[in-house]
Amino acid sequence: MQNENEPTYGAGIWHFATYVDRYATDGYGEPRTVLDAIKLAGKVGDLSVVDLNWPFPPGDISTAEVKAALAEEGLRAIAVTPEFYTGKFAKGGFTNPDAAIRQDAIELVAASAEVGRELGVDYVKLWPGQDGYDYPFQADYTDLWDKSVGAVRELAQQFPDMKFAIEYKPREPRNRMVFSSVARTLLAIEDMGVDNVGVLLDFGHSLYGGETPAEAARMAINRNKLFAIDVNDNFRGWDDDMVVGSVHLLETFEFFFALRDAGWEGVWQLDQFPFREDPVEAARTGVRTMRAFHYALDYLDRAELAAAQARQDALAAQSIAKRALYRALAESETV
Repeated sequence: MQNENEPTYGAGIWHFATYVDRYATDGYGEPRTVLDAIKLAGKVGDLSVVDLNWPFPPGDISTAEVKAALAEEGLRAIAVTPEFYTGKFAKGGFTNPDAAIRQDAIELVAASAEVGRELGVDYVKLWPGQDGYDYPFQADYTDLWDKSVGAVRELAQQFPDMKFAIEYKPREPRNRMVFSSVARTLLAIEDMGVDNVGVLLDFGHSLYGGETPAEAARMAINRNKLFAIDVNDNFRGWDDDMVVGSVHLLETFEFFFALRDAGWEGVWQLDQFPFREDPVEAARTGVRTMRAFHYALDYLDRAELAAAQARQDALAAQSIAKRALYRALAESETV
């Protein structure tokens, strides 16, 4: 069970959904509603909060039903993620060439913010996956930028009491997304000129985009714009959403070190897609690994590490980090 000094652990509710891909279009497992997913999240044992897709799948479930299900499982909604990236928005949500569809996207996000107020969430997550382009000469880049910045600004001004966290990603489903990196997203937020918009840093998106996630986190934190994180892993060639720490163990530890070192105290949240794994066990594995990172940070000799970094002594710095990490991982397997 979670100790008092540990971070709060969370997960995207889609972690417990049924997945499909372009080959297994019948899905990996039986269909689940958001209420089914909430029950599975409650079985993990160490999760405190969940990020909820909206409208609640399959689309006919009320906010009251979701609130009741969360209460029954001892969970809280930390965020709502409006689905303005579906087929209707194939040519963009905020950047669609059709003004009516752009307005639909804004209204959908606004409606999700109202639901978020009712649920008491910390932020509305914006993942404008269809906002971008696919081919050279397809779009006016300045127009895409202005439409994206303007739409988010409009929403932020409409809901000054809510936070909006932009989850950037280099691509998918568009070949190029407008909010594709931490630097571009921070620049866009600067152009918006509002205080309640920040970044949700997805570890896997950062890896996939060729960033060093720890460095990306520092950039956002230094500007007081890191509103939330999602953690997972991948092989850098795609957004695989694998179990946290399963591939890039040392880089993930460095990411959490950057958060702790900067005094960031947000939720450590899973964004894993266990296509073929048991979702409850995958979540437990992810939390166990994050807990090991938490204790490894306590074991880390900060003075020794700072001295090695001052010399830019890569081998010494890695040895110090590995010593703390491997101790914590070994201990986590005996708990």
